[in-house]
Amino acid sequence: MSLFPALPSSLPSHRLHLADKYASACVDFLQRMVRTPSLPGQEAAVARVVADEMLALGLRDVHIDEIGNVTGKMGRDDGPILLIDMHLDTASVGDPTAWEVDPYGGDIVEGVLFGLGSDDAKGAMAAALYGLGMLAQDQETLSGQIYVVATVQEAPAEGMALRAFVENSGIHPDWTLIAKPTDLKIVRGHRGRMEILLTTFGRTAHAAMSENGENALYAAARLIFGIELLSTSLMRDPVLGQGAISVTQLQSMSSARNAIPDRCNMVIDRRITLGETASRALAELETLIQRENLRAEVRIAQYQKSTHTGHRLSGEAYYPAWLLPAEHPLLLQAVASTERSLGRKSEVAIWRFSSDGVYTMGLAGIPTIGFGPGNSMLSHAPNEFIKLSDLLRSIPAYANLARDLLYGLTRIAT
Repeated sequence: MSLFPALPSSLPSHRLHLADKYASACVDFLQRMVRTPSLPGQEAAVARVVADEMLALGLRDVHIDEIGNVTGKMGRDDGPILLIDMHLDTASVGDPTAWEVDPYGGDIVEGVLFGLGSDDAKGAMAAALYGLGMLAQDQETLSGQIYVVATVQEAPAEGMALRAFVENSGIHPDWTLIAKPTDLKIVRGHRGRMEILLTTFGRTAHAAMSENGENALYAAARLIFGIELLSTSLMRDPVLGQGAISVTQLQSMSSARNAIPDRCNMVIDRRITLGETASRALAELETLIQRENLRAEVRIAQYQKSTHTGHRLSGEAYYPAWLLPAEHPLLLQAVASTERSLGRKSEVAIWRFSSDGVYTMGLAGIPTIGFGPGNSMLSHAPNEFIKLSDLLRSIPAYANLARDLLYGLTRIAT
């Protein structure tokens, strides 16, 4: 028996072609989102824009939950559940002088839409929602339920807001589709991430008599050099690649500019590959501290930040790696569906950055894939943009993907 049962025509033939009006409405929606700033914790305005668009596109039960996520539903009230994940927040503008365009302008030049979040990931959100809009009039033909969640604070704490939604709502998704830039490839995993705090301790003294003190900043410098060396010997996975470690922030504390610092804090970004664990990552740093014979402590950072609704998101800043097996039915079905939609062979890839998949697949074990227009290399970069041709091509691809996954995987499971 074929792995893929015969699928019904994914969409009625008269709706496979995007009408100019529909395509223009999607582009207009993306422009309105780009022109609405949505830094983490400040997503209230864009949440209202997205909620209104979900309602206009035919999703049901649309609301902003207590966490601040925008949620909606499509399909039946029973059967398997496909969770479609997207996020509302963006990175910051950074250095404004690095931008040659208005980061909140949403300007279109020669078929390219520029602006903060256009690529990561408001473009994918617009395309996914308009793809579901193509299914709205035929919801009764879906073989299950589609839950859509546009999460808050994904950039600084991926997975936390989505986890809160899933656990509070009590739903049990069978599969997850993450709408983020993939160059129209199917993504099956990525490395995890840890935020580590390392503190070195010294003894203060007047800088004129530095021999009476113990400089915590010098101790930190020795550890930074050791961390740079450590980065070359971390574990490597044949698919996800090698783990990585980087010192990203450094702060020393002293009573005055002419006093020896007695404490120094550093923030470490640790990318976790498959086979690595939080305890292993901490142990590597503790071994380095002992080898240098320094007074220091290392720990996982705690994330705490209020959402735009006042809900307090908090938890350890540890986000595990995940990888869907190459022969998993979800991945094979997604490849088959996107090949039909895009008219070319679908590539399978991994993300270099992190996503809400750290919760769905990494912690909850929900089979997860990613798909979307846009180039992930543009994420968090100045002059961010998305090609409108890719945006519009992905709309029917999302529609077919959602319907094919529910139909095909339901048949495979039964």
